[in-house]
Parts: sequence; structure tokens; C-alpha cells
Amino acid sequence: MPASPSTARAINDRLALRLLQQEGPLTAGQLKQLTGLSRPSVADLVERLAAAGLIGVVGESGEQRRGPNARLYGIVADRAHLAALDVRTEGVAVLVSDLLGSVLAEASVPIGDGTDTGPAVEQAVTLVERTAKEAGVERLHTIGVGAPGLIDPATGELRDSSGLPEWHRRLAAALQERLPARVLVENETNLAALAEQRDGAAQDRDTFVLLWLGHGIGAAVVLDGVLRRGASGGTGEIGFLPVPGTSGLPSATGCEGGFHSLAGAAAISELAGRYGIVAPAAPHEPHAAALVREAVARVGADAGDPLASGFLDMLAERVALGAASVVAVLDPGCLVLAGEIGGAGGEVLAARVRDRVGRMSPLPTEVRAGTLGGGAVLRGALLMARDGAQDELFAPPER
Repeated sequence: MPASPSTARAINDRLALRLLQQEGPLTAGQLKQLTGLSRPSVADLVERLAAAGLIGVVGESGEQRRGPNARLYGIVADRAHLAALDVRTEGVAVLVSDLLGSVLAEASVPIGDGTDTGPAVEQAVTLVERTAKEAGVERLHTIGVGAPGLIDPATGELRDSSGLPEWHRRLAAALQERLPARVLVENETNLAALAEQRDGAAQDRDTFVLLWLGHGIGAAVVLDGVLRRGASGGTGEIGFLPVPGTSGLPSATGCEGGFHSLAGAAAISELAGRYGIVAPAAPHEPHAAALVREAVARVGADAGDPLASGFLDMLAERVALGAASVVAVLDPGCLVLAGEIGGAGGEVLAARVRDRVGRMSPLPTEVRAGTLGGGAVLRGALLMARDGAQDELFAPPER
């Protein structure tokens, strides 16, 4: 059945807003060309969206002739403001942006292991409030939170997970209570995959797996453009993957003995020590990332430093064990090595992993270095918040 006039208008409005988001400011003539709508229809939708406060005139095109067709229309960026949080076991990073994702302010705060739940939550919420104030934002529309652990697919809430601080689970509720904003929570590795697909190494892929190499190990699975979370939200918990080369097997309460024991940050640091790789620790990242970065630099600077090369070869062997298992089950065609350690290894590590996965699997698989590093989670949280806010603001009004 043909759409009703009101439904057709809503579809056209949404299309125009998405084009303005993707392409930037456009003239009415450009909107007509891109949407295929008639000139009167474009004039009507521009009037509706401007009256709703969603778009406005942001300049003029270079056309000689003045008039409505020469005006550039763009989304009103301050129509809503967003916050994104990257929640780690050792602290929180936050940024505040406008509706288009332009960052207005950002900050972070360490939260020590011994901090009680109440004070930890208070520090995190206060950081969000303070950062919003520094950005000149009175009210946040949507907050995106990236955190380690399992997200319940039924409720969207962070599940109780052993080994993670209690304040992680309490934070979303506290933000919702203190700030008049919608709060969205997602697993950190899933958000990194969203960021790498939108703005990073996987922009040309609808199907890929992101391997997060940071303090811990994780994976995000994107199949046919859809992020897959699993029946309990546990897709990608590959730290628990049984692999050869460990001293035991993982259990339901801990991933020691699993892939984490070979490729987690502590294991990589221990491996680097065997090869004499040393480096000063850098703030806001696992020490293993600095060690991998040092090894990569030595391989390049010393025409193949044998100790650094040996360390990277062994690290690639370890990463490839988990990667090959993922490839055998999912056949994603592309793996992205992300996280602080994946970013530190760059193409040097990715090439070594690519070679070893190719030897272990008959399935053709690209292995790419992530381009966003440890900032991928915060970027993904912002994208999630922006998508959520735009979905709500761009939705047709209820009749």
C-alpha cells in the first residue's frame, strides 16, 4: 500500500536529515538532487525541519544567483548535547560533544582499586557534570557508556561479572538519577568495533571481527553489518577460549588458563622480559603497549633487531592461536587488531599475525591494524550516543 501523506513526509524528512549528517550542509537544490524529490516537496521539508529547530541556514553556496537555492542548510549542532564515557577498572574518561559529534570538552579521572563503590560512582558522575559545565552545556540529551563485561541483551544493563568493580554496574543508574539524560551502555569491545567500522580500519567491511588487545582480551563480531551479541551478551569473550600453550584450562569463574593467559597485557609483559625488551610505562595504557611499541621501533631502526623481532614473532604466534579459532568458526574474512597493544603493534604485528593465520587456516583472511588505538572505545561510545539522540530527535512526531 502507498504511504499516507504524513508517513511520506516523515520518511522524506528523515532522509534529508541523514543526508545533511553524512554530507554536511547542502542547498535546497542539492537536497532535491540527492533525494529525488520535487522542488515543492524539498521546500516543504526544509520549512518543517527549520520550524522544528533541527536545521538552519549556515551559509551560502558559491552560486552567483542569490535566493533559497543558494542557502546552505545544516543540522543545528547545539540542538542536543551528548556525553561519552570509557569506563575502565582503573578510571573513567569522558567527553562532551554537540549533536554532530564535535568534541567540546574532555577529561579523565583515575579511580584506585581500593576505592569503595559509593565514592567511585561519585567521582565518575562528578566528572561528567564538571566536563559538561566546562563545555558550556546545561543539559545532556544522551550519554553513551562503554564498559568491560557482559551487557544483558534483554535489559541493556551491565551484568554482574566476577573480577570487575561493583561501581561499574552502579554507574549507569547513578548517571540516570543525577542527570536528566538517556543513558546507553555497551560492551567496550563492541564500541571499538563500531568506531573502527565508521571511522577506522574496517570502513569497507560489513563482516569482520575486531580483536581487542589491551589489559584483557576480547572480540567483537560484526556479521552482515550487524553487531552480534549472543544469547547472553557474551559473544567475543575469547579470553576464556581454551588454547594450547597454557598451564591449564579456563573456568566459569576465571579466564586464567585460557587465551587471556597467552595474550593479555600481563602475559605480554612477561614475554617481553624474556627477550630483554624494556620501555618506560606510558600513562593511560597497559605497560605491554609501550613494550610492543619499543619492539616495533627496534625492528625498524636496527635493521631487524633479533631480540625485538623474536619477541614480535612469538607474540604473533600467540595472537594467531586465538585468531585462527575465530576464523575457523566465523570465517569473517577480516580481523582488526585493536586496543592499545594492537595499535602499538601496528602493521608490523598485523603482518606477522596475518602470515601465521594463513598457515593455520584455509580461509582467506585479512588482518589489519586498528587505526584508533585505545581511543576507539570513547569514539564508539560517542557514536552510540549520537545515533541514539538522532534517532529520537529525527523521529516523526506522534500523531
